[in-house]
Amino acid sequence: AFGLGRDPGPPLVHCAQRMFASQTEGELKVTRILKEKFPGATAIKVTDISGGCGAMYEIQIESEEFKEKRTVQQHQMVNQALKEEIKGMHGLRIFTSVPKH
Repeated sequence: AFGLGRDPGPPLVHCAQRMFASQTEGELKVTRILKEKFPGATAIKVTDISGGCGAMYEIQIESEEFKEKRTVQQHQMVNQALKEEIKGMHGLRIFTSVPKH
C-alpha cells in the first residue's frame, strides 16, 4: 500500500534540516547576484526550499525591468542572471512581478 502519510522528500538530496532562521550562504549569494543584475528590483526574496542544501530555490522578484515582458521572458531573465549558480541546483521556482503603483 502506498501513501502511509510519509513524504519521501526530494530525491538524492540528503542534508540536515535548517536549525536557524537566518539566511543560508546560498540564499545570500543568489540574492546578491539578483540585486546586481536587477538594480531596479523593489523586492527580492530567495528561499532555499531544499532544507538548506542549496539544491532547490524559490525566487520571488519584483522589478520594473519586467514591465511589458511576458512571464516566460521574465523567467528567462532570471535564469540568465543565475546561469552559473543553476548548474549546481536541482531546481528553481521563479515568481516574477512588476511593482504596482
